[in-house]
Amino acid sequence: MDKKILLLEIGTEEIPAHAMPAILNQLKELVQKNLTEARIDFGEVQTLGTPRRLALLVSDVAPNQADVEEEKRGASAKIAFDADGKPTKAAIGFAKKNKIRPEDLIVRDGYIYAVIREQGKSSAEIFKTLLPKIICDLNFPNNMRWGNLDFKFIRPLRWIVALFGEEIIPFEVANVQSGRTSRGHRFLSMGNFDIKSAGDYVKACAENFVIVDQMQRREMIAAQINEVAKSKGGVAEITDDLLEEVLYLVEYPTALAGEFETKYLQLPAEAVITPMRDHQRYFPVKNSDGELMPLFITIRNGGKDYLDIVQHGNERVLKARLEDAQFFFNEDRKKSLAAHRDKLKTVVFQEGLGSVYEKTERLVKLVEKIAEVLGVDATNAIRAAQLSKADLVTGMVTEFTELQGVMGREYAKLDGEVDEVCAAIDEHYMPRFAGDAQPKTTAGKILSLADKIDNIVATFSRNLIPTGSQDPFALRRQALGIVNLLTGARWSLSISEIVELAMDLLKITDEVGREKIQQEVADFMRLRVKNVLSNSTRYDIIDAVIDNVDDVFEVTLKAAAVEQFIAMPDSTKNIQSFVRVSNLAKKAESNEMDAELYTLDAEKVLYKAFEAIKVVAGELIDKKDYLGALDALKKISTPIDSFFDSVMVMDEDLTLRKNRLALLKSIDELIAKIADFGKIVM
Repeated sequence: MDKKILLLEIGTEEIPAHAMPAILNQLKELVQKNLTEARIDFGEVQTLGTPRRLALLVSDVAPNQADVEEEKRGASAKIAFDADGKPTKAAIGFAKKNKIRPEDLIVRDGYIYAVIREQGKSSAEIFKTLLPKIICDLNFPNNMRWGNLDFKFIRPLRWIVALFGEEIIPFEVANVQSGRTSRGHRFLSMGNFDIKSAGDYVKACAENFVIVDQMQRREMIAAQINEVAKSKGGVAEITDDLLEEVLYLVEYPTALAGEFETKYLQLPAEAVITPMRDHQRYFPVKNSDGELMPLFITIRNGGKDYLDIVQHGNERVLKARLEDAQFFFNEDRKKSLAAHRDKLKTVVFQEGLGSVYEKTERLVKLVEKIAEVLGVDATNAIRAAQLSKADLVTGMVTEFTELQGVMGREYAKLDGEVDEVCAAIDEHYMPRFAGDAQPKTTAGKILSLADKIDNIVATFSRNLIPTGSQDPFALRRQALGIVNLLTGARWSLSISEIVELAMDLLKITDEVGREKIQQEVADFMRLRVKNVLSNSTRYDIIDAVIDNVDDVFEVTLKAAAVEQFIAMPDSTKNIQSFVRVSNLAKKAESNEMDAELYTLDAEKVLYKAFEAIKVVAGELIDKKDYLGALDALKKISTPIDSFFDSVMVMDEDLTLRKNRLALLKSIDELIAKIADFGKIVM
C-alpha cells in the first residue's frame, strides 16, 4: 500500500497568542516521539496554527507498523532437553511464556532461544488510540475545565479533524467526536466545511478564509504592512515580537492604516509608540529620516469590506490612549525629574529592604566603588544613579510601565542633564529581554552593573534564589547581563568585592549569612558564565577555567588562551606534563622548597628552569596575557618529564620527599592560576 498523509486538527476557542509557538513545537515533538515508538515510518512533520486551531500534517506515513523480530534467551540446552532430546518442563514453560511451540525453540551457544515475530498492525488502527493520547499529553502553563468534564486543555475543544489520507480516524476526546468537518473564518466563511483528504487541508482552509500556515500568514502580514506604509510615504517599524503576536491573533489578515493628530508628535516618540504598539498592537510608521509620522498600521482579522469603519474605530481607541499620555506628560513636567525623586521614599523596594529612594542611595555608593576600581570618572554615573528611579513615580510610567527608564531619559533631557546621564538612566535597565542591546555609555554600564548586583544581593538576602523555572525577579537575565557587559567592555572587576559593599549598604551584618550570600552569588554567576562560554567553547576547556569566576572577563580570557594553547604543536605532551605535576602535587603539604636538597641532576634542572620561568610567567599572568604565560610554562615540560623519569618523588627519606613535592606544588600553583589541565580531554 502507498504511504499517506496524516492530518490532525484540534479546533478550540481562541488560544492566547503568546502561547502558540511553544504549543506547536510541543505538538511536533510529541508526534515524532509517538510515531517512532509505535514503529510507524513517516516523513516531514509540519505543525500549523491559528487562534482557533492547532493542526498537524505528517507526510509519507507508512500504512502499517514495521514488523518486529526479537530473540529471548532461556535455559541452557542441557536443562531444556532430556537425554532423548525431548523438551523438558523448563523448555515447555519457556515456549509457552513466549507464545511459541516448543519445537520452534532454537539452540545456539549452548542455550535455547525463542524467536518472537510480531507483524505490524494497521497504522489507521493504531491512530485511533495514538491521536487522542497526543491531544491529552499536551501540556500548557494554564488549563481550563468546562462543563462537568475532568479533561483539561488550554481552551475548550470545539471540533477535531482526523484523517489518514481520505479515511477518518474515529475517536472521541472531551465529548468531541473526530471527523472530517472543520470550521472556516468566523465572519467571512459559510461556516463548517468538509475536508476530503489530508492533502487538501491547507487549500480547503484557504477557500474558507483561513490561512492556516503561519509562515504564509506571516509573509502576508509583513508584505501588507510594508505595502500600506509605502503607499503613505513611510516605512513601518515591524518588530519580531509584535509580528509574532499579531500572527496568532488573526486567521485571515488584512492591513489598514489609521491616523492620529499631529499634536501628539510633540510627545517623546516612545510615549506615542508604546500605547500604539504594546497596548493596541499597532505598527508605527516613520518617514525616511526616521521620524515618527502621525500614522499607524493595524491588522484586521477579516477582509477589505468596511475598512473605513474599522479604521475609525481604531483611531478613536488610540486617541483616548494618546490623550492619557498627553495628560500624564503635562502633569509630570510641572516639576523636574529630580523633584520627583523624593516621592520614592514612599515606594517599597523589597519587603524588609527599605524604599526605592534608599536603593538609589546605595546605587550612588556602588557606582562610586565600581568607577574607582575601573579607574574611570564617576561624575555622570553618580548623577544617573541619583535620578535612575525617579521616573517610576511619574504619571506616565505609572500608566505605561513599559516606559520606565525611557521617560527618565526624556525628562532628564528636558531638564538639561548631560547626554551621558540621560542615556544611562535608560541604559541601566538593559538588557530588558533576551537579545536586547547592552548599555553603550560608560555611565550606563557602571550603573547597570551596580543596579543588577544590588538586585541580586538584595533578593538572595531574602532567600529568594531562582529555582527551576521560577525566577520572578528575572535574576538570571540580570546575571547574564552582567557577564555579557563585563566581557563586552573588557572590564576586570571583582564581583565579590562589589557584593561585599552591597551587603554593607543593605546592612547585612551576620557573618555566616554574608559568607552564604557570597557563595550563592558565586555559584549563580558561575552557571551564567558557563552558559555564555558554552556557545563557542569546548565543555572541558570551560571546566578547566570555571572554578573561580570572581573576575568574569578574566575567565573568558583564560578560556580563549587555553583553546589556542591546545591547538599548538606538542600541546598534548605539554598538557600531559602539567597533569603529571598536578596529580602528585596534591600530596604536598606545602610549597616551601630548600634548593640545597636538590642533588640529583634532573631535580636541579627542573628547579632552575622553574625559577627562571616563574617570574616571567607570573608577570604575564598579572597582565592577563595567559597565552604568553602558557607559552613560557611549556618550556619546563621537558624538564618535568626528565624529573619523573629519573627521580623517585616519594622517597623513603621524608625530607627529600617533602622537598620534591613542594617543587611540584609550586609549579602546579602557577599553572593552576590559568587552568586545571587535568580536566582537558586530549
